[in-house]
Amino acid sequence: MRRAGKYRHRITLQKFSVVRDPLGGEAKRWEDWQKDVPAEVVPLSGREFTAASAEHGQVTARMEIPYLPGVLNTMRAVFDGTVYAIRAVLPDPTARSHINLMVDAGVSDG
Repeated sequence: MRRAGKYRHRITLQKFSVVRDPLGGEAKRWEDWQKDVPAEVVPLSGREFTAASAEHGQVTARMEIPYLPGVLNTMRAVFDGTVYAIRAVLPDPTARSHINLMVDAGVSDG
């Protein structure tokens, strides 16, 4: 399937949840919050990487998605089999048309 346009990639946004297991204990796990979110995934250039990392910690890419209320920096994104921690959620300053996610690859399940 060929995708055209700016948002040609698809990501899954996940949130960390605590759920009750059948024995009454608690299980912690990542669960899908939104699947198949249209996105533009852009690895940062050297200059962008330096500027973004100074402001937001270790940042390796930017993901732009259409405006979606409820996205938090405690979530993570999955793109093409790679898990990314969301380091910052930057809304469009002029209108609610899109959100930029500053992300870091290579996070663990914890």
